Amino acid sequence: MIATLKEALTERGFDTMTDVQEAVTAPELADADLLVSAQTGSGKTVGFGLAIAGTLLGSDERFGPPALPLALVIAPTRELALQVQRELQWLYAKTGAKVVSCIGGMDARDERRALERGAHIVVGTPGRLRDHIMRGAFDMSDLRAVVLDEADEMLDLGFREDLEYMLGEAPETKRTLLFSATVPPAIVEIAKTYQRDAVRVTTISRGVQHSDISYQVVKVAASEAEHAIINLLRFHDAPASIVFANTRATVARLAARFANRGLSVVSLSGELSQDERSHALQSLRDGRARVCVATDVAARGIDLPNLDLVIHADLPMNTEALLHRSGRTGRAGRKGVSVLIAPDRAAAKAERLLKWAKINAEWVPPPTAEEILALDEQRLREAPVWQGEMTEDEARFAADLLTERSPEEIAAACLRLYRAGLSAPEDIELAPNPKARPERAAFGPWVWFELSVGQDKRAEARWLLPMLCRAGNLDKSSIGRIKVQTSTTAVEIAESAAPALIARLGDSGVLEEDITARKLDSAPDDTRTPRAAPRPERRERPRDDRPARPRDDAAPKPRWSDAPEGPRKSAPRRDGETPKPRWSDAGDAPRKPYKPRPSDAPEGPARTPHRAFAEDRAPRAHGSDSADAPRKPRHAKPARPEGGKSYGTPRPQGGKPTYGTDRPKGPRPSGPKGARGNDQTPRSNDAAPARAEGAKFRAGAANVSQRMERPGSAKPKSGGKPFAGKPGGAKPGAGKFGGPKPSGFKPRGPKPGGGNTPPRRKP
Repeated sequence: MIATLKEALTERGFDTMTDVQEAVTAPELADADLLVSAQTGSGKTVGFGLAIAGTLLGSDERFGPPALPLALVIAPTRELALQVQRELQWLYAKTGAKVVSCIGGMDARDERRALERGAHIVVGTPGRLRDHIMRGAFDMSDLRAVVLDEADEMLDLGFREDLEYMLGEAPETKRTLLFSATVPPAIVEIAKTYQRDAVRVTTISRGVQHSDISYQVVKVAASEAEHAIINLLRFHDAPASIVFANTRATVARLAARFANRGLSVVSLSGELSQDERSHALQSLRDGRARVCVATDVAARGIDLPNLDLVIHADLPMNTEALLHRSGRTGRAGRKGVSVLIAPDRAAAKAERLLKWAKINAEWVPPPTAEEILALDEQRLREAPVWQGEMTEDEARFAADLLTERSPEEIAAACLRLYRAGLSAPEDIELAPNPKARPERAAFGPWVWFELSVGQDKRAEARWLLPMLCRAGNLDKSSIGRIKVQTSTTAVEIAESAAPALIARLGDSGVLEEDITARKLDSAPDDTRTPRAAPRPERRERPRDDRPARPRDDAAPKPRWSDAPEGPRKSAPRRDGETPKPRWSDAGDAPRKPYKPRPSDAPEGPARTPHRAFAEDRAPRAHGSDSADAPRKPRHAKPARPEGGKSYGTPRPQGGKPTYGTDRPKGPRPSGPKGARGNDQTPRSNDAAPARAEGAKFRAGAANVSQRMERPGSAKPKSGGKPFAGKPGGAKPGAGKFGGPKPSGFKPRGPKPGGGNTPPRRKP
């Protein structure tokens, strides 16, 4: 070991080294890459500081002027990085080493200036270190050693990509040391990739829990959990305590609750700035605060002096978190207590955690207020203020006080003053046992009564009990056993309630309706009808008495594949009826000759329409008295001239079809336009009356508001103008698509050709 480091250890009070420190400083591992797993609080920081000393200094005892960094230490949290920096500063103080920190939450410009001035060892968190490397402020070309402290925690926090980037940028000749409480597969993979033949070093005894930490589990009701924490803090009265919670909201709530109770408390969580977190830890180190409420951000590597109590307000998520939380106490040979608060619904989870972590814990009830007050008196008697000689001023004050007050009054005042600076304890109700049944008081002396109803009248206790309570004015607790017999029922009544029942029965003894009751001199005999003998088991009869045919001689069932080839014939539907032929049985028989349709004929008259539409009748006038008046069918179409559009006509050879018909190419014959536009022949006007009547009907039906009203019953609009489509309220041919237009109708929007000019107001 280098002499300067040995002097620093001696001044710090290190007489002997811990197991992990001796293992990593072995001479045969001076230049090897290490993968170390050790218990929390075993001195890993000093251990890797001693391990890399030979790599950094060589045979020298002091460093030269600071230049490019020689060592890099990566920690998962800011608090741990600052703690590592402090540990390395006093360890390398006599070597002239300059230790620089690069952590998130601090001013990055100050860190860059410190790196430019030169450093020997750099300690930081992964995110900030990678930022300096990518910006060119941190040159890793001269690195000789890289240390990853709490490597498993960095992987859990999602820093794997940053770690791989920094390890890849470092020189290949560097020495890599990985320190981790657990060694998951991801750590092994990194060791194989970025380490050269790493040596596995472990000082953890499997199956043996930390001997300096005593574990306790306090089972309380869920509503009493915070009260139990306050009583635990008062009961142990530790110089420094940590209360762990799983969320930031719980940390804020507990910190406010403890502060209101008069406890000196600080909080530590990820939502606080780095200055606030540093001040909180410094308050615990200085003794200005005695309780710290924190999340798991303080569960790794934090070393606080006189930290004797760890309370898990929320159960940890896994065994690793449990071990690391509890490892904040019981460090460097000190004793500590780790208490798990287990509400009644979380007791099973606490048992599983302790079992998986192989920890033997003591299940204890929460401290009561009486126990805490008794401890206050004991601590007052043992306080160091009773020791030492009195000064002249103190003696004079004591003499004057004894003349004014009695010794009893002085002692009581001392106790009140002592308790005035402490938080009052809470009265806690123990968690109920859900499996425990309430104990029923023993049924005292009793008398028997006989009722005149039994099994023959279908007597049952479920309706006899409420009848006795109602008719006899009895309480349910005054009625004991009820024995239903063949023709009577015996009831056990408390001796204290018997006189009232006898007085209520009177001479008649009628209890209710036709049921009477009388008092018995002794317990009745059990004359209940015995239950019928159980029915004998039914012997199963074989399903078939015939001997089963052996399987070997059984003929196999016919299969479809075994059927002979040929057309399949259908079975007759009735006896003697020949089945209908199938398409598959037709074979190559000749088909019937094709019979042309009338519409396929090349020449000739048009196809005769259906009989129902064959007659060309004139439209019947509305309201006509003649029922036999001819009417034109709706679907009938007038005959078209030759050469016009005729559906179904044959297509000439070489022509181009137009939706199943052919039109002769060439100019159309001139002629007057008909009712349908460009037809060659004007349409006959014999259906004009029907069309005019239909137009009127459609115009009236176009308005939805008029469809369900009786004709002639429409109400006019404001101004006396009727709606469109009603009698007298429309002008034919003035609306859209030739429909009616309401009177007084004005189109919306801009005028055609007039732009967006607003309408003029009437003068």
